[in-house]
Amino acid sequence: MESMVTEQVGSMNQHFWQGKKVLITGHTGFKGSWLALWLNMLGAEVGGYALEPLTLHDNFVLTGLDKKINHKIGDVRDYNLLQEFFRAVNPEIVFHLAAQPLVRESYNAPKETYDINVGGTVNLLECCRQTESVKVIVNVTTDKCYENREWVWGYRENDRLGGYDPYSSSKACSELVTDGYRKSFFNPESFAMHGKSLASARAGNVFGGGDWQADRIVPDCIRALVRDEPIIVRSPYAVRPWQHVLEPLSGYLLLAQRMAENPGTYGEAWNFGPEESSFLPVGSLVDRIVKAWGEGSWEDHSKQCALHEANLLKLDISKAKSLLGWSPLWNIDKAIAETVAWYRQVRTGDMHDLCCRQIIDYMSDKS
Repeated sequence: MESMVTEQVGSMNQHFWQGKKVLITGHTGFKGSWLALWLNMLGAEVGGYALEPLTLHDNFVLTGLDKKINHKIGDVRDYNLLQEFFRAVNPEIVFHLAAQPLVRESYNAPKETYDINVGGTVNLLECCRQTESVKVIVNVTTDKCYENREWVWGYRENDRLGGYDPYSSSKACSELVTDGYRKSFFNPESFAMHGKSLASARAGNVFGGGDWQADRIVPDCIRALVRDEPIIVRSPYAVRPWQHVLEPLSGYLLLAQRMAENPGTYGEAWNFGPEESSFLPVGSLVDRIVKAWGEGSWEDHSKQCALHEANLLKLDISKAKSLLGWSPLWNIDKAIAETVAWYRQVRTGDMHDLCCRQIIDYMSDKS
């Protein structure tokens, strides 16, 4: 399957990744597992540092990634253990995805959320600073790092950071930590002295096969559909920038490649989101999932006294389009179809083969 990978994906070159030493934090999670698998297909030497997978049905488990990469169980709050893993891997490129990723959970565990999302970022960047082999660092945050003013237009990379809930606030803090380290230790103007390039990546609402987190709408839909129960929808009118997981990952890969090829040029913040047609209310997304599944229904369980979550959130991706040459590929219906196909096959099929085929399909469309 790996040999079927195309040599060129837009401006992303397979040969760039061949033999590259890459460290991913959060590789057992939803996005991290897809990134680790993709890099493994591209011929990179991948080292992953993360907590245990959430379930036995996670993408990481079902694709057998623990046997394909250098897999280490560890917490990003454990600086000494993380530093040991850096020394063992000697990575050239680092993707930081480890996080407490849920808005509602951040209300239940605010200290843990800040400890992981802010303290973990500090630990990661300090390990990068102390590791001579590291040349490129991409800190993956979120579109929720912006101070949300319910604007009808998309947020740009130079808009104000903020966050109402602890999760969003912690990710804004992670961005500030990143900016502080970039200016203090990895300044592009003095690249010749330190040799490192640091960027942050802010993606929209990502979905795809292998996500089983609670309080995320697509996994909630799948669990209800499998049990033949109505889907419970908390915020049917909230608008989000929906995208398949492979879309932002292609952006992260292209960004890291550009940073390595042009040191000191791309060390900035970048948005990776969908086209305007994929900015949909939650209820509309659920309708499309039900249609793709072939049956099902949903119920509006919105409450006036519910925990605060943004009602309108859009991203402006013009910077990535014009300066990186990146653009999203799959429309919302294609993204949903690929996601439903994963969950339909999860109990009966070879998930490694399916994931590889979806990645190859994406790359073939992109080239």
